[in-house]
Amino acid sequence: MILYHGSNTDIVQIDLSKCRPNKDFGKGFYLTTIREQAQRMAQRVARMYGGSPILNIYDFDDTPNKLDKLNIRHFEGPCMEWAKFVIANRNATRTKNLQEDTNADCRFDLVIGPIANDDLALLFRQFSEGAISVATLVNEMKFKKLTDQYSFHTEKAIAMLSKRECTYV
Repeated sequence: MILYHGSNTDIVQIDLSKCRPNKDFGKGFYLTTIREQAQRMAQRVARMYGGSPILNIYDFDDTPNKLDKLNIRHFEGPCMEWAKFVIANRNATRTKNLQEDTNADCRFDLVIGPIANDDLALLFRQFSEGAISVATLVNEMKFKKLTDQYSFHTEKAIAMLSKRECTYV
């Protein structure tokens, strides 16, 4: 399977220590199956931090015998369990008592699921502040067009990626 990562640099070697915390699925290296999504991210990162937008392209060895060696959390689509997981991970470093359903400890080598885009961030905030109910949150998520993300959190998971190429966007 081919996965894409948008950046402002050619990522020669993935360094998990450089990844930012408080992302949807925790601190990790994020990729997508959607080339255009990664290209937009590369452009955004280059605008924010300088440099040129670069698309890093990887082969992901997703054969069953390899995947069986990983602890994987897979969300097929937006649901309450996914929303709570994302909210907990985004707030993990600001919470004294970590909720049991986060990936702050990288218990999952790989997490796969939808991206919580800006539209969903507003819904999550409203839910967290008690402005909307669980039922409203779940119902509203059904109407959002979401894209995918694969987040790699351990060296064991990163080892399943091999760099194919990089290209300027």
